[in-house]
Amino acid sequence: MPLQTRAPLFGPIHAVAARGLFTGNRGVIHDPETQTLASRRWTTKAWIVCDLADPKGRRREPMGRNARSGGAGWTELFFLDEPTALGAGHRPCYYCRREAAKAFAEAFARSLGRDAVSAPEMDSILHGQRLSSGGQPGTLTEAEVRALPDGAMVAYGPNAFAVKGGKLLPWSFSGYGPPRASCRGLPPRATLLTPPATVAALRAGYRPAWHTSAEHKT
Repeated sequence: MPLQTRAPLFGPIHAVAARGLFTGNRGVIHDPETQTLASRRWTTKAWIVCDLADPKGRRREPMGRNARSGGAGWTELFFLDEPTALGAGHRPCYYCRREAAKAFAEAFARSLGRDAVSAPEMDSILHGQRLSSGGQPGTLTEAEVRALPDGAMVAYGPNAFAVKGGKLLPWSFSGYGPPRASCRGLPPRATLLTPPATVAALRAGYRPAWHTSAEHKT
């Protein structure tokens, strides 16, 4: 039976069998005895996106006891791809995805008109904007959706979409569906899922890693 480890773009963390390209965490939020989530949904502002493989080859048991002390260790969450993880408010990890983390920080800094920005600064800004940590969702007109950079995520009602090549790719835990060439037939306003600061970093040049289902669909 799948564990409740698939991080959402909005709403609760899910238990689904579909696999993703990345893992990540928001701190320790599970009980290793029952392999279930605790009441908290984060214990740190550093929400990160990690490679599935540990750089040192260590194996982890999802929702198990993975700390060297025998404790729970951080709770693995899984994402379809990087636009999904960024949409949920995470950022690349400096430990296992150092080059991606540096590129994201550089784009983040450019969007602020600065030469550099620290990880804690990014985390503080993002934490105030993440929908899962209480950020207020922004609403966008069709023109504003069309102006979003590739990798940004929006929702129309309960349905999420990724922006790629000027089109909207319907999102699911297992992959992307055929694109919509325009916003016609959708409600007049969309909800912005990706934190505005991350949207600015995407606009400033950060290029996220996409799931293969997004290929050749634009």
